Amino acid sequence: MTSFDSTPQLNVWRMLLALAVVFVMLGTTGWTAVRNHRGAATPLAASRAAWERGHLDGHRLPDPDSTTPVRLAQFFASLDARQRAGLAARYPLAVGNMNGAPVALRYRANRIALDRARRTELKRTRDSRLSAGGQYDAGRRMHRYEALMAKGRRILAFDPMGPGRVAEVFGDLARAERVSVVVPGVDTDLLTFQRTERRYTAPVGMAKALYGAEREASPGTRTAVIAWADYTTPSGLGMDAATGVRAAEGAVRLGALVRALPGRSRVALYCHSYGSVVCGVAARSLPPRVSDIAVAGSPGMRVERASQLRTAARVWAVRDADDWIEDVPHLEFGGLGHGADPMSPEFGARVLSARGAKGHTGYFEPGTDSLRNFAEIGIGAYRAVRCAHEEREDDVCRKGLSGAAGAGRA
Repeated sequence: MTSFDSTPQLNVWRMLLALAVVFVMLGTTGWTAVRNHRGAATPLAASRAAWERGHLDGHRLPDPDSTTPVRLAQFFASLDARQRAGLAARYPLAVGNMNGAPVALRYRANRIALDRARRTELKRTRDSRLSAGGQYDAGRRMHRYEALMAKGRRILAFDPMGPGRVAEVFGDLARAERVSVVVPGVDTDLLTFQRTERRYTAPVGMAKALYGAEREASPGTRTAVIAWADYTTPSGLGMDAATGVRAAEGAVRLGALVRALPGRSRVALYCHSYGSVVCGVAARSLPPRVSDIAVAGSPGMRVERASQLRTAARVWAVRDADDWIEDVPHLEFGGLGHGADPMSPEFGARVLSARGAKGHTGYFEPGTDSLRNFAEIGIGAYRAVRCAHEEREDDVCRKGLSGAAGAGRA
């Protein structure tokens, strides 16, 4: 009798197993999902490739990979309104995600890209080759795109591929004196970018709350807040969330965003949960305009001390008493874990009060000390922050701070 571990039999079983996996995929997402991704370029990559082949008035378009944001800004400034609008219409995803393009043009291009993505998903909702689950998922994405296209929304970045990436601006980014960037953690994508219930746990709600708090604290300061979900976050609390792989990818994208922001505004980063890992990895390469890095519910920043971040930015940390992240081991070994606890005295961060905040996602709830502190940092009113250990004589929270309460600027 032939044993089951002989080569022919083993190959047969491998083939059957592979077929089973394929049929599970088809039953879940339908034929179209598999066929559309077989060797196909992503929509963003296709738009960028078309841009690289493109011409304007007989001249090649600048290569966005080898041209600095400053030079790209100069290129767009040399065009008239008709030419800029034409480029946004022809290459919406490329222009909508191009650091250096005017922000208003990026908003316009991303609205066009969102409408095209919406129409694609509408067709998929009616595609009989898709399973019921695949059609339902297409409908969810279609409705999300419609919501992002609502009047007055300013979408700074958009990529429909996979779980999707997106960034939205609140306020006038082009004229802002101070810019705040909310960097979220795990399980953030196009579908979780905003929520109707528990809205302050999602990037849109966080950014809206922060923008409102900054405006209330200093109405005369021109501020803008970016809900930045423009990196691929870990899915769940598995291996991706325990390593710095996604953080390294996100750090590159975060640095590119900050370096391309218009004007000379000061920038503050608000990094929640795994987002604090992204900010920790990015810190050493961020430009001097980043004045503050505040981490909330942090599992670590992949260093043992704040000084190892190699940044001139002030480093702030906050965690409420109900946050489960406190029980996560703060260590790093063999690439797993994210290092020391930013809340520990040895780390050397400025520890803020989180009074009123509850759980791991409550830091941007209106009425909390954490949100109020974030707003004061955002407008540069450092002396107005409430520290967690103000009774301690050796507390570093206020050490070397400038900026009077309500001053609006550092």
